[in-house]
Amino acid sequence: MKLPAYASFGDRVWHCFYLTLCGCVLAFLIIPVLIVIPLSFNAEPYFSFTTGMLTLQSDAFSLRWYEDILNNGTVGGTEWGSWAWFQDVWNNAQWVRAMKNSFFIGIIATLIATTLGTIAALGLTSPYMPARTLITSVLISPMIVPLVITAAGAFFFLAEIGLVKTYTGIIITHAIMGIPFVIITVTATLSGFDKNLIRASQSLGASWPTTFFRVIMPLILPGMISGALFAFITSFDEVVAVLFIADIEQRTIPRQMWSGIREQISPTILAVATILVAISVMLLSTLELLRRRSERLRVTSS
Repeated sequence: MKLPAYASFGDRVWHCFYLTLCGCVLAFLIIPVLIVIPLSFNAEPYFSFTTGMLTLQSDAFSLRWYEDILNNGTVGGTEWGSWAWFQDVWNNAQWVRAMKNSFFIGIIATLIATTLGTIAALGLTSPYMPARTLITSVLISPMIVPLVITAAGAFFFLAEIGLVKTYTGIIITHAIMGIPFVIITVTATLSGFDKNLIRASQSLGASWPTTFFRVIMPLILPGMISGALFAFITSFDEVVAVLFIADIEQRTIPRQMWSGIREQISPTILAVATILVAISVMLLSTLELLRRRSERLRVTSS
């Protein structure tokens, strides 16, 4: 943003200092993430830049660690790209199994969190809802309370009902952690929602489900999708709760990375981290597009 022509010398100095400070903070946050990307192409089994990489020698870079994602844990002995090879990778590769677990748990937990969070947001925005502040504080507490406390509490609760070391227990825990994000985004969307549309729909004889799916949902859909993406990212990156609740068969990608760092230091972790960064960038770009769409809808409706 450019300064106006009448800005004083002090204003210009402060503006330059402010931009420099923001740039330093942004670099401090992004550079550690960006360093992982070139290291994932290291031909040597190191977590540091080799001399060949610094001098940009072609033989210093390799895709071996990306190939290891597909080969680690497989039986082997099959031709690459054959149907037997695909079956071996799908059934036996450790990282592929962790990927399947992460997507399965994340998608189911996101659907549950989005449904329950949207219902909660609709109730909390109602003027007839008693103790809204107290209920809101309780519902968003999983986002505020340290993850260790939430995971420990979930472990003791699920142990009582026999859901520890099961997919159901992990999905329930991840859904609880994702609900606050859905509540916050949908509530923010509903803050600019015209309640007269609901009254008009009901006055024309529409039932409550029809009113929701034909009137409310199309307008709050950007907030619902944004909350769902946040819930999915939370589930996809969660490792603390998985350490408490999951068995070895329910290992997710973060759990597999944690185990890999403790048991065997391999740059394969850097390759997986690079893929996760790419997924996060795509999801955040989607969130930004939805935010802009929501703003356009809000301007149009006003």
